[in-house]
Amino acid sequence: MSMEEFRKATEIIRTNPSKSFFAGPRSSSLLEKIEKIIGYKFPPTYRAFLLEFGAGSFGPMEFFGAIDENVTESPVPDGVWYTLRERLEVNLPEDLFVIGETGTGELYCLRLKKSYRKDEDVPVIIVNPGMNRTYQECEVVASDFGSFLLERVSRA
Repeated sequence: MSMEEFRKATEIIRTNPSKSFFAGPRSSSLLEKIEKIIGYKFPPTYRAFLLEFGAGSFGPMEFFGAIDENVTESPVPDGVWYTLRERLEVNLPEDLFVIGETGTGELYCLRLKKSYRKDEDVPVIIVNPGMNRTYQECEVVASDFGSFLLERVSRA
């Protein structure tokens, strides 16, 4: 279901180029290098997004992703840079990857895993950076990135 929703979101993006601003496709080799840097694999729907769009925005919605290997000098919408910065500055748990901001100080994140089955994905959650994970209730906002992307581009 999640890849189906990702495909629907992709169609909306492609049929509305005036609302779209994306970095463009990223290579598999770049994603593999980034996964080594962050220490986790990307789930299937988010990986598909990175391969097709990289990072960017649709209308007012911004989607953090991969810009290039230079993660120390690629600010937003580079999710790699943002995630590594949050790990250092506010002790963001290592299994979280930032894919966007809510606009109210919280972050949209994926809870990554070391590996995935072909059809396995992870939910998109909202976290409050800097708050101890033990005390933080993580609100699940989408069952996977494909659902998250479709909901946001449909709204825009």
